[in-house]
Amino acid sequence: MHDASISDEFRSAVVERRGRSHAFEGYDPAGSALIIVDMQNHFVAEGGLSEVPTARGIVANINTLVDTFRATGGTIVWVRSTMSMEGRGAWPMFFENFIAPERVRDSRAGLMAGTWGHEFFAGLDMGSEELVVDKDRFSAFSPGASTLDETLKTHGVDTVFVAGTMTNVCCDSTARDAMMLDYRAVMVEDANAARSDEAHVGALSTFMSVFGDVLTTREVIGALQTK
Repeated sequence: MHDASISDEFRSAVVERRGRSHAFEGYDPAGSALIIVDMQNHFVAEGGLSEVPTARGIVANINTLVDTFRATGGTIVWVRSTMSMEGRGAWPMFFENFIAPERVRDSRAGLMAGTWGHEFFAGLDMGSEELVVDKDRFSAFSPGASTLDETLKTHGVDTVFVAGTMTNVCCDSTARDAMMLDYRAVMVEDANAARSDEAHVGALSTFMSVFGDVLTTREVIGALQTK
């Protein structure tokens, strides 16, 4: 888990600009979903090809949030990066331009269905009846990337709480796009992880400024349990 946090000065400036402490007030658990992004061996486990060591430190908070959403009747969605060697899931725009040529095959293969990297990290408290959504882009809301938007609408969800890894890539992309699709979007500060404190805090600061709220695990639990 990251020790760094958004500065008090930045928080004060955001509050002054929008005229209140939070963008959104009051959360209905029945209309809320916990979106857990990419907590797979590829990113979380020791030896994962795209390992984010701090991601192991947020597992306990994610499990605590899961317990709360179960108890309050919210929706829980485990989002999983799923790639392929050809077709849409090969995503050449990313893998052939942002990954070294000698690493492209392993990077794709490590997130293919049936591989160790594709599996969810063992420490996560996943329920057998909970939703699992596969995505093939950073944002699960990117057009054609997944069925997340349709799934949430089917469950009557209008508010999403985003946790997982990485804060500044897939989590941020998913949370931003949620707001652009008119969901009330919240990033859970201590249930997101990036490769550096700077990347983590920078993403959360921008998100808080113009896309949604940033709350701690404790704040999310308090908001849902007081409904």
